[in-house]
Formats: sequence, structure tokens, C-alpha cells
Amino acid sequence: MVLPRAARTQRRTRIQEEKEERILEAALEVFSLHGFRGATVDQIAEVAGMSKPNLLYYFRTKEAMHRALITRVLDTWLDPLREFDAAGNPVSEIRSYIRRKLEMARDFPRESRLFANEVLQGAANIEDELKGPLKALVDEKAAVIHAWAKAGKIARCDPYHLIFSIWSTTQHYADFDVQVRAVLGQEKAGDGRFEDAARFLEQLFINGLQVRDAAS
Repeated sequence: MVLPRAARTQRRTRIQEEKEERILEAALEVFSLHGFRGATVDQIAEVAGMSKPNLLYYFRTKEAMHRALITRVLDTWLDPLREFDAAGNPVSEIRSYIRRKLEMARDFPRESRLFANEVLQGAANIEDELKGPLKALVDEKAAVIHAWAKAGKIARCDPYHLIFSIWSTTQHYADFDVQVRAVLGQEKAGDGRFEDAARFLEQLFINGLQVRDAAS
């Protein structure tokens, strides 16, 4: 875990913690808009309402701020997948996963764009996390989906591509929110669009995973 410079002291004050959160909030705003390459320390300092030297006391580099955010985002982003329960009903678990992912797209759009920007730029700053904790968790849940299919509880499918498909369809509502609202128009572009999306995606995935009679 990447710690800000001030956090490495033995005793952190409330003011230090507040300033670190203020900096990371500003960094999230800037990175989600401009990506890692397009963002500058000066931009982050301006959004945070701090001088550049003061900001650099807490985080020495742009990389340090980005790394701290990515570590936090990945941990939060993987929570819905961690809750995927092998002992649960497959349909209920997949339905809940879709809804949790859409809730994250609704509640954390900047975090989603931060992650998307990083991946689009080659993921150099998070390659270890992608190949390590993320891969391990996806492998674990893919095995759960495979076991459900083998037991005849859902149709046979490639579990990895099922997970990828849920990621892409749910995160679309965060990463391309401007496009979604523009196409839906004023009447359909309110918060209800997430419930509409949830119902459709449930229908899409659940129907596609139903076990069909071999004779049909």
C-alpha cells in the first residue's frame, strides 16, 4: 500500500489526514478528467486550493498520488466481486453482482474513469495489481461460475468472458455517462436510468445463462 509522505511519521494529526484526503480528492478529479499523462501537479494543487510546495510535502510526486488513488480504487472496485458467494444461488448471485456494479458506476463515476484511463494508457502503474490480486480474485470467481455450469445450475459458458461482459456493460454507464444521458434524452436520463439498465442487464445475462432442455 502506498502511503503519503506525512503518513510515514509516527503520529499523524487530524489536520494531516484532512489535507491528505483533500489532495487525493483533487487528484481524483484531475486524473479522471485528464488521465495520468495529461494531469499535472500544478492542476492538482489548484483544485485542492493548496500551494504546490505544501502539496508536495504530503505527496512528493504525481506518481505517488496516482498510485495511492489506484490502490484505493482497486480495493473498492473489487468489493462486489469479493461478495460473489459460491454457496449462493447462481441466478441471485449474478443478479446481485450486476446491480452492485451498476451502483458503483452511479456512485463512483470518477473512480471508474480513473481506472479506465489508466488501462487505456497501458496500465503501467497498475500492472502488478492486475496480474496479482485482480487476477487471483477473478480466477477464484471464474472457478465458482465453472462449477455452477458443471453442476447444471447455469448454462455452460466461459466464466472469464462472462465477468468481462458484466464489467464492460455496467461500467459503460460511468465511463460514457455523457453519451448515455445525451442519447436517452432529458426524460430518461435521470437516476432512473440505472434501474432501467439493471433490469435490462439482468434479463440479458440471466436469460443467456438459463439451462435449456437438450431436446428443445
